Amino acid sequence: MKHSPILALTVILCTTALSSFLVAASSAQVSMPDSVLYPEGYREWMHVKSALITPQSRGFKRFGGLHHIYANAKAVAGYRTGVFADGAVIVADFLETQEKDGDVSEGKRRFIDVMQKDSKRFAQTGGWGFEEFSGDSKTERTLINPAKECFQCHTSKQESGFVFSALRK
Repeated sequence: MKHSPILALTVILCTTALSSFLVAASSAQVSMPDSVLYPEGYREWMHVKSALITPQSRGFKRFGGLHHIYANAKAVAGYRTGVFADGAVIVADFLETQEKDGDVSEGKRRFIDVMQKDSKRFAQTGGWGFEEFSGDSKTERTLINPAKECFQCHTSKQESGFVFSALRK
């Protein structure tokens, strides 16, 4: 069966238009004004503290295991001064634990929680944007309404800039 040049041109144009649309849509998702981006390289930032959440904790079902808190340079300055400037980013890295012969070590990553300070973009939530990324994914977001799901708890920490953690002495 012979295809007409018009049909071939139509297929090419539709494919090109669809590809352009998909690229634009993915770019729009990354640059949405209320989104928090994945914090590339966060494990190279300053380690603030770690905690182990055991089955005795009422938060174990969701947060159980080991978690580490990391802060970029602006967030570290905020911990030290009590004022978090725009550009501060804090990451809570939640990991399962595994035990063998009495030794507990890090297991699979459950998720990371990210707080990003931008007083203009996130004015409704104390200047902080919130996000959660599933497992090791840099794109799979697990929160439906980050502002509501995170900020309602963080309001209890208004006196410390809405931040739960603190630098170890």
